[in-house]
Amino acid sequence: MNAQERPPAVIVGVDGRPAAHAALLWATEVAARRGERLRIVHGLETPMVTGTYSGTERHQADERAREAGRRLLDESVEHARALRPELEVATVLASEGAPEVLLDEARHGDLIVVGSRGLGAIRAIMLGSVSVRTSAHAPCPVIVVPETATQHRGRIVVGVDGSESSRRALRFALRHALLVDASVEVVNSWEVPLPQDSESQATDARSLHEEVFDRQSEEIVAGVLAEVIDDETEDLDISAVRMQSDPVKALLDAGREAELIVVGSRGRGGVRGLVMGSTSQEVLRQARVPVAVLPPHSEETGQGP
Repeated sequence: MNAQERPPAVIVGVDGRPAAHAALLWATEVAARRGERLRIVHGLETPMVTGTYSGTERHQADERAREAGRRLLDESVEHARALRPELEVATVLASEGAPEVLLDEARHGDLIVVGSRGLGAIRAIMLGSVSVRTSAHAPCPVIVVPETATQHRGRIVVGVDGSESSRRALRFALRHALLVDASVEVVNSWEVPLPQDSESQATDARSLHEEVFDRQSEEIVAGVLAEVIDDETEDLDISAVRMQSDPVKALLDAGREAELIVVGSRGRGGVRGLVMGSTSQEVLRQARVPVAVLPPHSEETGQGP
């Protein structure tokens, strides 16, 4: 069987850092619950050395890097099998950098799991570089696991706003919930714009604004659920939370003790998407639980084997 024909897998990148180890543990558990193979990958990203180094020295440096990479993969397999002895595990060692290896390995139907090092607001433009570059281009959902993530089970939170990207997110959340035996909580929020003139700021005027937005929110949630739920997912435990709040805060509050927050991506990947402060990137930056981002090319990737 070639790589294109293999069954869906959970692909996790490791590099020896604590954040990557947290991602490995989370990926191991989820792969077992989904009944899928775990693929542990490590990218060497060996730099091209020129000038003072001879061919022999370059070869020796490459060999040392490969030996270290193989040891890291072997240790990662040991950790995974200690946690889930029944799990089928494969490893990949490649000379490219981590984002390239993950993207090369990923297929529609897979999950990519990477660790986040909890970077601050400015350095979040890089967000460990791997998670940002991968979430912009991956053919499947990308799950970013914070280093301090606590294992919660049983509830998946997904943000919806009526857009196609949020429908993708909901489809994945429902399929994933089926595989891991979890409930789904759908979150929609809105912010009421403040009227400019002082008379309109009366309590009754504000209440009217709030009622209009609340009604629109109810229609959005009902419409998206009606479109996305099918015969396989109709019996899932699904609830909805609608609130007047900033969408990032709403998702973070709802997902505080969830096992996963799921958000869509409209395709403004990479640095531009971060600078513009998209909801998905802000949730990635601030969340203390794993976050799944649905890239534009990841449609229908939450299905099982």
